[in-house]
Amino acid sequence: MRKIAGFEFELTRNITIGQYVPTGSVIHRMDPRIKLAAFTLLVISMAICDTYAGNLLALMFACLLFYVSRIPISYGLSGVKPAIPFILILALLQLLFYSEVASGGKVLMNYGFIHITTDSIRLVIVSALRFVEIIFLSSVLTLSTSTTQITYGIESLLRPLRTVKFPVHEFALIITIALRFVPTFALEMEKMMKAQASRGAEFGTGAWWRIVQRTKDVFPIIIPLFNVAMSRAEDLVLAMESRCYVPGSERSVSKKYKASRTDYAALLFCIVFAIVLLTFPFPY
Repeated sequence: MRKIAGFEFELTRNITIGQYVPTGSVIHRMDPRIKLAAFTLLVISMAICDTYAGNLLALMFACLLFYVSRIPISYGLSGVKPAIPFILILALLQLLFYSEVASGGKVLMNYGFIHITTDSIRLVIVSALRFVEIIFLSSVLTLSTSTTQITYGIESLLRPLRTVKFPVHEFALIITIALRFVPTFALEMEKMMKAQASRGAEFGTGAWWRIVQRTKDVFPIIIPLFNVAMSRAEDLVLAMESRCYVPGSERSVSKKYKASRTDYAALLFCIVFAIVLLTFPFPY
């Protein structure tokens, strides 16, 4: 009998974005507007920083956030696992086809269209570190912030755009629903994979680095997954209509958040950290 590893189907274990883990930490108690503003600053600074030392410092800071939020670092690592194939593909593409962008430094290989230099190696490593850092930050944000808080925070931060007739509330609701549906779709995909495997499909037998084979295995469940997504969306629409949801109407909030001195201190610290990442002359 063919042996199938059970953990191959535990997709929800590796999805950290969109889930909420209440631990009562200081990050959980922060004003959601402050958390979103700090998250935006950190993501921008990490995306611009292009040095080894700067990105390693940013990665250490992201790991520190897990400790402060009392969330096991294993949650962050499990969130990185599904992205490993994409990181490897991106690294290979950058190494082979980004020679003109990163043409400086010492030449390590020059064969045909392949032109590998120390700068291109740095681009690959730094890009991989950026992916991991942003996944860690996104995991901390969603694991420590409920769906209602994220909606309120986005709507509050974008409220000035109402002057130009931008649908702030609807935009915040779309972002929140998208985040919330990530673990929901992972659970549905997990059920489909288990059902297909019970009928003889090859799920769970290939190594994780066999990207092409695993991609072919996923194709049969794409259409059923779309059907489930449409069904879930229809159920959501009916639920919102039954609660008299009207797009564009003014709404009140059940809980009003007020930023404390601790929140402003945390935001100030993130601003200083972002400035250090962007301006400090790291040697590498």
